[in-house]
Amino acid sequence: MIRAALAQAETLFDHMQVQNRAPRHVGRLVSHDAGMLEVTGFRRPIGAGARLIASDGTICRAEVVGFRGDRTLLVPLDADAPLENGARVEPDSQATMVQVGEGLIGRVIDAMGQPLDRKGPIIAGGSWPLNGVKGNVLDRGRVTEPFDLGVRAVNALLTAGRGQRIAIIAGSGVGKSVLMGQMIQGAEADIVVAGLIGERGREVSDFLETKLKGAMHKSIVVAVPADHPPVLRLRAAARATAIAEYFRARGKKVLLLIDSLTRCAHAQREIGLALGEPPAMKGYPPSALALIPRLVERAGVDARSGGSITALYTVLADGDDTDDPIVDAARAIVDGHFVLSRHLSEQAIFPAIDVGKSLSRVMADVVPDEHRMAAAAYRRLWAAYEENRDLILMGAYRPGNDPVIDEAVQRRQEILDFIRQDQKSFIDLDTSAAALIAEFGA
Repeated sequence: MIRAALAQAETLFDHMQVQNRAPRHVGRLVSHDAGMLEVTGFRRPIGAGARLIASDGTICRAEVVGFRGDRTLLVPLDADAPLENGARVEPDSQATMVQVGEGLIGRVIDAMGQPLDRKGPIIAGGSWPLNGVKGNVLDRGRVTEPFDLGVRAVNALLTAGRGQRIAIIAGSGVGKSVLMGQMIQGAEADIVVAGLIGERGREVSDFLETKLKGAMHKSIVVAVPADHPPVLRLRAAARATAIAEYFRARGKKVLLLIDSLTRCAHAQREIGLALGEPPAMKGYPPSALALIPRLVERAGVDARSGGSITALYTVLADGDDTDDPIVDAARAIVDGHFVLSRHLSEQAIFPAIDVGKSLSRVMADVVPDEHRMAAAAYRRLWAAYEENRDLILMGAYRPGNDPVIDEAVQRRQEILDFIRQDQKSFIDLDTSAAALIAEFGA
């Protein structure tokens, strides 16, 4: 009897162990429509990960994006997975964590952290929350040190600071990605993290071979082409930012590039409209506009570690409309914006930065007074010519009426030549400032 009791106890113990190992909140797929999955019995918060067992036995990962009554709404990360009604749904606790560490440097990964460069598995022992660590706002340090980006027009007229967030705004084909690549080569950064979101597949290889050439030894690339599901595009931007946060927490000077912020908003728009959100502004639901500050605010200076994330976000102005909702939302939250002009680009001026419409909100805190005054003098001449462009070109302006306009007309070519720079050349901050003061200083 004693042996029988012991055997019964062992059986009960084994059963309890199996129950403890079984995933909790197991659900079932009941509807699959327009890329949105409805699941019953799966009580998990928004942003949580899930694993679905496809009809061929493979695992399909998904993310919780909302609720409809007592059903949980998921977006699959693999749009082509053979899912069927009744498929088992399990929690995926690893979906909200990002693999981080020195082993990522020099590698190219996808939105799920899998290597794309065929260099073998990634050995990186650390982890970091995908959506960042919530901290005290007073732990965010001020931007007080200049950050050399290697471009004379930027260094002299729109000086960036270490920890600044900058939007590069332009229409298609004006030179956003080329300018970003030039800044990578000239930037004084310990780590470069590039998020290529929604790019053409061809542009990913081009970016690696041209823009990151010579800087790959300190770079990490997260790439998701345009034909991937929207939730993967969002996860790629979040993963790139999380990796940058990890290195910032270790005191590194990180340069984060997201190309492009607009495609992240487009991905959120697809998800929001599928969830039934109303298109509030030009087809964008509220969640698409709310995504921008959530992503951008994660960059900056960490006062505790001394590290920083200087971030560059490209923003596509559809139809060259700089009042587009995404452009407007990005411009309102970043610490500076560089507007590229199609008019200047058509004149073969690179970088085609419209100095009058561009701004660095931290420049006054990171440059000496002599530099700041020379930049103000340059901008005054630029504005005088642009405001009177029509009168000057029509011959309606008479020289002698305004000395500032007269000087702007006489020095127009000199003004344009100052911002012109070869794509493969790099001009440091000190040289840029000295040239500005020599030509336009008091």
